[in-house]
Amino acid sequence: MSRKDRDHFNLLCDIGELAALVTGSHNIETFMDSAVRLVSRHLKADVCSIYLYDESAEELILRATIGLNPKAVGRIRMKPGEGLVGATFENLHPIRESAAGGNPLFKYFEEADEERFESFLAVPIQRGVQRIGVLVVQHETADYFSERDVMALKASASQLAGAVENARLLMDLYEATGTHPEVQAPASLQFIRGQSASEGIAQGPITFFKKSHVAFLSGDAHRNENFTVEDFHEAVRQTSRQLADLQSRLAERLPESASLIFTAHFMILKDPKFIDRIVHQIAEGVSPPEAVKNVARHYINVFASSSHAYIREKVSDMEDLAGRILKNLFRRGAEKQENEKGKIVVAAELYPSEILKMASEEVQGVILVKGGITSHVSILARSLKIPLVIADHPHLMHLPEETPVLLDANVGNIYIRPDQEILLQFAGQEAAGKIAAASPSTVCRITQTGDGTRVRLLANINLLSELSTAKELNAEGIGLYRTEFPFIIRPTFPSEEEQYLVYKHLFDEMADREVTIRTLDIAGDKALVYANATSGKNPDLGLRSIRFSLRNRPLFEQQLRAILRAGAEARHLRIMFPMISSLDEFRDARSVVDACVRDLKREDLPHHPGPSIGMMVEVPSVVEIMPALAREADFFSIGTNDFIQYTLAVDRTNEKVADYYRAYHPAVLRGLARVVRAAKTAGREIAVCGEMGHETAYIPFLLGIGIRILSVGPQFLPALRERIAGLTLAEAERHARLLLAEDTLAGALKVLETPTSG
Repeated sequence: MSRKDRDHFNLLCDIGELAALVTGSHNIETFMDSAVRLVSRHLKADVCSIYLYDESAEELILRATIGLNPKAVGRIRMKPGEGLVGATFENLHPIRESAAGGNPLFKYFEEADEERFESFLAVPIQRGVQRIGVLVVQHETADYFSERDVMALKASASQLAGAVENARLLMDLYEATGTHPEVQAPASLQFIRGQSASEGIAQGPITFFKKSHVAFLSGDAHRNENFTVEDFHEAVRQTSRQLADLQSRLAERLPESASLIFTAHFMILKDPKFIDRIVHQIAEGVSPPEAVKNVARHYINVFASSSHAYIREKVSDMEDLAGRILKNLFRRGAEKQENEKGKIVVAAELYPSEILKMASEEVQGVILVKGGITSHVSILARSLKIPLVIADHPHLMHLPEETPVLLDANVGNIYIRPDQEILLQFAGQEAAGKIAAASPSTVCRITQTGDGTRVRLLANINLLSELSTAKELNAEGIGLYRTEFPFIIRPTFPSEEEQYLVYKHLFDEMADREVTIRTLDIAGDKALVYANATSGKNPDLGLRSIRFSLRNRPLFEQQLRAILRAGAEARHLRIMFPMISSLDEFRDARSVVDACVRDLKREDLPHHPGPSIGMMVEVPSVVEIMPALAREADFFSIGTNDFIQYTLAVDRTNEKVADYYRAYHPAVLRGLARVVRAAKTAGREIAVCGEMGHETAYIPFLLGIGIRILSVGPQFLPALRERIAGLTLAEAERHARLLLAEDTLAGALKVLETPTSG
């Protein structure tokens, strides 16, 4: 494919152009108008139109157009299956006609003035399982659009879908439609010992997640002040500027395009009905703060009562947005944003997307009062270098706002109102750390034991921002790229094009090194609210990981196509399936990859023709069938976290049974040894990518049973190299034999704690 064709196909893949479309529009109507103009310009089409589906009326409505009579907007309506547009929506398949009038499905609308347009092309707009509408282009010339235009328009619909979905939600909204006493923490509370989940030292005043914003909606502060309608408009303008700034800063930290996390906020701000409702109440004598609260509560009630989980999630967006407007209103024109920058955030629980918002506001650290150190919130905090401590201490939630705290997340200590001696002690540690970091150091390029046994060290990556650290520390490749984070940070399924951008960045950065991409692994602490998948009472045993992907094949195909396209020029592309439990499941998943390769070849799109296909070893059921799996899988990687959890029937994120989660359990150790032996007998590569891989106490055992590849968080690479260099293979193998001979936990622990060299 020529470069011109690639630019044409990727169309709106420039995330900056899309972000500018969202932030630069004055209201929803101008956004929709700008969108159709942009697509029309790229495809050189005479007409571009957006039809959105109204769920309450069960109709597709023309909401924006360039080329048709503008008076037709809002007037042209059709049912799913009605006309070419309705057929596109109902079948979720593009329709291309060289002469639209000759198709018996074509429905003529006199008010559209479209009789002169011959060529017709329509594609569905959808986000995952949600049907949003239809994107249409037309041209006066017959047989004008090519198959390449079909692919380009699909890319456009995918890129615009998130913002268009929020616009539709707000449009449909108008066509459908007590304070508790504060509990104070004891004044004597000075020190709490928690668990370190993300290392670092942080100091600052505390604030409570959501509390400062949500409190504005229920509190009565400033009720006696006089505000004008102009004060309200200025607060809205400031809020818009601040959100744009947050998006810009977050985009720098997260190339995954998480900047669009505030799209819903912008769509609400640009909704004239939202603004007009508030202005109308102010004109009737309601104070501006109360008017904002009243209208915000109306939105919240409508969102909260929806039967769709992804719409109910908008409640937090509305709370956040209204709180920001009220904070700006109360400051009366003060431009400086009062956010969580420089503060320690205390929260009862957090979603990964909320950690991302905190990163955009430059929090100093986070205290989580419940959760597990292996949860994905913890992993994400480590990726973003946000110190995080988990402390099961409810009194933390009742400290006064702005209470000074020092967070030693290296060991899990929390100092409340620290005295000068403690502050000076940590100031000295921090200064010493900076000096050490600035000192030149040599990073080994090759890792080997003391007697010369080669061990390959790869990096586990959650976010693209970690790639620079992995390369600086000479990771030999990416042993695990967790693809769920681009899904988690968005309010709905990322499109093929959005995923393509993320994976392309990954392959470009690691062009000369091995890259292993794990397909979507969701469930439990990584649940996608918008997925509408039944989590059940035990989500870790439910429709998760590869089960979800195979049950939702169109989504699985989008991800695989994006990986194959992005890795078209990669030297070492490896695709890995999570939570495989049977040979049949592996074959099913591999067949989808093969089908995607065939489709991309037929479409003449650049792609990798033959990636290596492997699987995670996480489920005990595979231990007995490893020889059969090893005949068909190209490689294996052991996810020790889940392997231990499922072998011992222990929820690794439940602090009540945390003591039962023991990697040194004889059943775990023997299961790992059998898996490694089967893989190596078949000549297959096998690695460890779970937490055991960076815990230095287990390195002798892993080397002793035959592991020669470890994939860990980049920050663990230096310590691992040092530990491995201090061992000999003979020592490691003897240590492994002793461990495998033990039948009891006590016996295994005694062997584990017996020093080996290094």
